[in-house]
Amino acid sequence: MACGFIVKGRILVTALSLCVALGATGQARADDYEDALAAADREDYATALRLWMPLADQGNAGAQFNLGLLYDKGRGVEQDLEAARRWYKAAAEQGNANAQNNLGFMYGTGHGVEQDYATAVRWYKAAAEQGFARAQQNFGVMYDNGRGVEQDDATAVRWYRAAAEQGHAEAQYTLGVTYADGEGVDQDYEKALLWYLAAAAQGYADAQHNLGYMYDYGEGVEQNYAVAAVWYKLAAEQGHSKAQVNLGYMYNNGEGVARNRKTALRLYRAAAAQGEAVAHNNLGFMYSQGRGVPRDSVKAYMWYSIAAATSHDESAENRAKTALNLNATAQEMTPARIDRARAMAKRCMESNYKDCD
Repeated sequence: MACGFIVKGRILVTALSLCVALGATGQARADDYEDALAAADREDYATALRLWMPLADQGNAGAQFNLGLLYDKGRGVEQDLEAARRWYKAAAEQGNANAQNNLGFMYGTGHGVEQDYATAVRWYKAAAEQGFARAQQNFGVMYDNGRGVEQDDATAVRWYRAAAEQGHAEAQYTLGVTYADGEGVDQDYEKALLWYLAAAAQGYADAQHNLGYMYDYGEGVEQNYAVAAVWYKLAAEQGHSKAQVNLGYMYNNGEGVARNRKTALRLYRAAAAQGEAVAHNNLGFMYSQGRGVPRDSVKAYMWYSIAAATSHDESAENRAKTALNLNATAQEMTPARIDRARAMAKRCMESNYKDCD
């Protein structure tokens, strides 16, 4: 069975995504507006800015939103979050849902403004009630976490469902999690599976990972390592660190795939470079046992040390296993080799995992 270290609780994306699509609305000087869109499409943001500015000054909500986005992202102009807020607000007050959502994001995360959950909720609500899927997802997160509103799982689920039924992949994934956990709804693995599949079909890596997990552990489905490996692989190829760890474990042990410890090592390294404590521990194990690499107690101790330093969010059981691995490896080493391994671990972490050999 693939390595644990998987949080079974609700896994929500805490950074509510900015809308990155450029809107297309407004009447005045339509040719200039379309010319600006075309310029933005070819990444000539300075021209887009020049063409949208007079339209925005005339009150064109689409141009106002797009100017806000350019200032927000620093495209064609120096980044200016206060200017972004002003233009978003001008568009939002005219009912532009994109702008309302992005203004909600700014207040919800303190992005260029003082964090204010109540104001974030007001703007998310305005966009969500217009049927804007991204805002419906974000509004649901606010209820899920009790930010600016009283915590309410059932209301969160209602908004997630509204977005999910419009095909919003993150909402589909989140709704899958709610059914898997039974939060705000009766636990229903069949429905969790269906929503994960909908999001996974759009390439949503978290959903692909969770499908892998369901098949890996037989959670709501018949256990099938081969199917688990397929889903883990899809997520791992997108850089999903937990999927990389779990697929690495399957290659290391020949579960659902032909055993290939060099592939396992490559996957563990990819996850380790993202700070994944499980991967750090498993690399230590590979070096301590000589699996896919020559046996090397110094490198084993280095990776176990890094795992111990980065596993604060892991379970007490997994932290204890890393500590046992570290202590067992130390028993085989001289004080000088331990000092060397500690220095290597420090260098590896300080280089953001770029200098770990």
